[in-house]
Amino acid sequence: MADRSLRGMRLGASSLQSEDGVVFHERAQFSYSCTSCGRDTTMTFAADAEVPETWECRTCGAEALLRVDGETVTVDHGDVKAPRSHWDMLLERRTIPELEELLEERLAFVRSRRGAGDDVTVDKLSA
Repeated sequence: MADRSLRGMRLGASSLQSEDGVVFHERAQFSYSCTSCGRDTTMTFAADAEVPETWECRTCGAEALLRVDGETVTVDHGDVKAPRSHWDMLLERRTIPELEELLEERLAFVRSRRGAGDDVTVDKLSA
């Protein structure tokens, strides 16, 4: 068995694959300028890729805008929706009086399981 073992190989050795016949894809570099700190970032994309107009600044995390021919691209944020919170989604399904009724029912259930009396007061929900 020992006479059949591979020799000259070790853990972590270099790959046996070669780059023969590999065709690398065309690349293009694009520059982004940060709106907050003013730093420029150069990113490399595939030549046929759709390049985003904005990129997150590596330094400060603010929005960096694409630069084309030395000028920054104007970005239209008009159709961007603000993210909805859980409260907003809840108010789409229930009204405040319905929520207060559900809260009272649930508190009564919890109190009955704990054996607590009705001496606990609960503030009403506010919008």
